[in-house]
Amino acid sequence: MEFLGDAVLQLVLTEALFELFPADARACSASGRRNPVKGVFLTTLARELGLDACLRLGTSEETSGGRTRPAALEDGFEALVGALYLDSDLATVRRIVRALYGPLPAASPDRTKPHPKGQLQEFVQPRHGNTALRYEVTQVEGADHAREYEVAAFLHARPLGTGRGPSKKLAEEAAARIALETLKAELRN
Repeated sequence: MEFLGDAVLQLVLTEALFELFPADARACSASGRRNPVKGVFLTTLARELGLDACLRLGTSEETSGGRTRPAALEDGFEALVGALYLDSDLATVRRIVRALYGPLPAASPDRTKPHPKGQLQEFVQPRHGNTALRYEVTQVEGADHAREYEVAAFLHARPLGTGRGPSKKLAEEAAARIALETLKAELRN
């Protein structure tokens, strides 16, 4: 499933990049697709979806922390995309993947800064491990069609920053930006 999902993910993201940058072949090249299809980006998406709790692992993998291993989360996300493709069609997978990824220029290398949650994870992971970060919705306001979310980013039990946005994802990104600024400021002092 992960092999199929990887191929479908490559296709969907290549199409999206080509639509955004039709005159820039480099954005559609293999190196231009690699960042949003592999690494921290996929791991972050898998965690956001709660795939870590859904993985079926052997006993040794479970006891050695396999549920939090980035490679396992990436493979799980790719397998999910493969299963979605087999259970539906390419148009449905395209719609779901693009919704999960959000604005693609932010995911594409050499265009803008990387995803703020991924940046924060990369900053925290070497110092505190894979499971040190969490996001918590602290407030929801507005009518169903015009929600405003407030989300706090925590390092273990310590609050690092709060962000607001019209979706949980955007509020989490705002909280991650503030948390990253907080941690970097602490290092400078």
